[in-house]
Order: sequence, then C-alpha cells, then structure tokens
Amino acid sequence: MKKKQASVQKHEGPSHSNHNPKLAMLLSIIPGFGQIYNKRYVKGTLIFILFTAFLIVLFDYLQTGLQGLISLGEVERQDDSRLFLSHGILALILSVFFIIFYVINIQDARHDAVKIRNGWRVTGIMDGFRNAWDTGFPYVLVGPGLLLLIFVVLFPLLFMGFLAFTNYTLYNSPPRSLLDWVGFQNFINLFTIDEWRNTFVNVLSWTIVWTLVATTLSIAVAMFLAILTNDKRIRFKKFIRTIFILPWAVPGFVTIIIFSALFNDNFGAINADIIEPLFGTTIPWLTNATWTKIALIMIQVWLGFPYIYALFTGVLQGISNDWYEAAEMDGATRWQKFRNITFPHLMFATGPLLITQYTFNFNNFNIIFLFNGGGPPVRGQTAGATDILLSWIYNLTFSNSQFSMAAAISIILGIIVATFAFFQFRRSRSFKEEETY
Repeated sequence: MKKKQASVQKHEGPSHSNHNPKLAMLLSIIPGFGQIYNKRYVKGTLIFILFTAFLIVLFDYLQTGLQGLISLGEVERQDDSRLFLSHGILALILSVFFIIFYVINIQDARHDAVKIRNGWRVTGIMDGFRNAWDTGFPYVLVGPGLLLLIFVVLFPLLFMGFLAFTNYTLYNSPPRSLLDWVGFQNFINLFTIDEWRNTFVNVLSWTIVWTLVATTLSIAVAMFLAILTNDKRIRFKKFIRTIFILPWAVPGFVTIIIFSALFNDNFGAINADIIEPLFGTTIPWLTNATWTKIALIMIQVWLGFPYIYALFTGVLQGISNDWYEAAEMDGATRWQKFRNITFPHLMFATGPLLITQYTFNFNNFNIIFLFNGGGPPVRGQTAGATDILLSWIYNLTFSNSQFSMAAAISIILGIIVATFAFFQFRRSRSFKEEETY
C-alpha cells in the first residue's frame, strides 16, 4: 500500500491554479497546440503533424468526394454516378473519422489541463509512452477488426442505403445516364402504386407466415423427438439420435435440390409412387401456390429440426432427475412436469438461439430460390407466390434491374429484422438475468 501511495505521489506536485483548461481547448482548435500548452511537446507535435498530413494528402479527395456525393456527376456517358457515390461515401467515412479524432484532441487537451491545474506533474517521454501504450493497447487490438468492419460491412450498407434515394433502374443506368436524388419517392411508390403495394403486402404476409409456421413447427418437432428419445424406457438412444441428426449432416442445398425433384409435378417420386397409387390423382406441388407453400414448410421442418433437436437433447440431459422425482412425489402429471420443469429449462437455455432461427428463416433465401425460384408466378406482380422479401429483392436486382426499389425494400427488411431481434433478445430471460448481476 505504501509503495502504491509513493508511486501516485511521484506524479503529483504543487497545483497550478493559473493553468486554464478553456484556453487549452481553444488552442486545440489548431490540433496539437493545446497539448503543447500543457507542456506535452512530443504529443502535441505528433498530433499536429498527423492532422496536417491528413489534410494535405486527403483534402482534395474529401472535397471532390463530398461534392460528387451531392451532384452524382455532371456529364452523361462520361461521369459514372456509381463511382461518384462510392467515392462520396468513402469521403464521408473519412470525414467522420477526422471529426471524431478532432473532438478527441480537444477533449484530451482539456483533460490534461484539468489534471495539471489540480497538481498533476507532466510525465517524461518514456513514461508518457508507457502510459499511452497501456491505455491504448486494447484499441490497437480492436482497431484492425473495426476497420475491416467499416469497409467490408458498413460501406456496402451505406452504398445500398444511398441507392434507395436515387432513381437507379435499368432504363436510367450509369454511365449512359446520370443518377438523380429522388428523396423518399421510392418508399412512397412502394405504398401508393397498386402494383408495388399489392406485391409488397403479399410478399410480407407470406414471409411472416413462412417464418412463424416453418420455425415453430421445426421447434415443436425437435422438442417432441428430444423428449421422446430422452425417456428412460427408450432403447438404442445413440442410434436413434444419430438418425435424427443425419439431415443436418447433408448440405442444405443438396437436400433442397433433391426435394425439388421429388416434388416435381410430372416425374417426382412423391406424386408417381405415393400420391397417385394411393389416391388416384396428383398434387401440383410446383404450379399451385398453396401446395408449393406447404411443400416449402415441410422441407424446412426437415432441414431445421436436427439442429434444434441437438440443442434440446443437450439441455434435457443436464436437467437433474431430482426435479422430476420431487414432482412425482407431489403427484404431478406428465403435462405438469413438462410445463413446469422441462419447458422452462429448454426455453431458458436455448431461447436466444431459437430467436436466431426465426431471424434466419425470415431471410432464408436458399430454400425459396433453389426449390422453385419463388414461383409459381403471379399475374400483375413483380414477385412469385412464394417469394419472401429477400428473394424478391434478389429478383428485383438481378432480373428486373430495379436497383433503387430493391435498396428501399432492403432498408425496410433490415429495420424489421433488427427491431424483431432487439425486442425478442431484450425480453428473453437469459438477458434479463444477466442484467441483475
């Protein structure tokens, strides 16, 4: 304890009541001058050099990029609005970085000035370097990942977001034409023009039904099978569990393509070998919207239940038998034991993971695209009968070249998914219990 007090007093000295933090902040308007005022000469010089070098090297790029972001080009067939938009977004990101570090520079000068006024003695170069390294080491580790996140994730999202406010279509495609900012017109068209509104309502409705029904059925089937195979009276449990997990071992796209052939209206084995011999008719699995939706839900249950089954099996094996023995002594029925012991344990342990299953199926592009391409087609709509929002966005982008409208729908999709995930995670018991610590 004495050694700790001695080390603290080493950096303390007489207070400097005349040292003015406000003056340090004002001097920091020119980066580094506030640090020099605080007698941190090396630090102030480095900050001044870095900010000056940044402005000298990137000032023209920032100015041109931000201007291009506003104009999106001036000469048709020569200026590519997409490049102007990309450079403008990069310039915007770099400008935000500059502003953040500029504010940090001012706050740092004020912080040091307050400490000096209270008696803190300015450390030497080596001590200052060690303190800076100790303080900034976590940021050095996080920095590369943050930069990668910004330029690999944030930049494409911003590009997509800006496209939603332009008139980028096949008939107005750069560099033949220049893009124009249209504000919220794409969002207005989505809810006011009959073709877009009807398509959006139908696709969103089916997406919600698909997500809830397919995911809930997968969870219910997995829970039933997990409880069944966990029963003490069941023999060959390892073999049975291996069989149930096998669909998870096969790549999903392979399973979907196989099922697409099995459900084929003309030569599929389900019609030819099962439905027709038993009932004397065939089912239009790929040409009737209702039957296609039923087939998609059944396939997703087949694909989705093994993973959830494995989760539930692990949780069930961790529940103590003492709970069930105590319940039996109290005269509890099977349903009461399930409702009060099994089900709460399963939901508490796997709740957040089950929520991600709903989010995954909301954006489950593979099964919709590979099974029937979102079909069958619907007259008067730009989406098929089984298209979900994500597959509709894909078709708008790569088939219809409605880039700006696809970007607008993507923003709405992102808001829906983020809102749903946020509120569900906040309501899950595991997160509530974590907040109590």
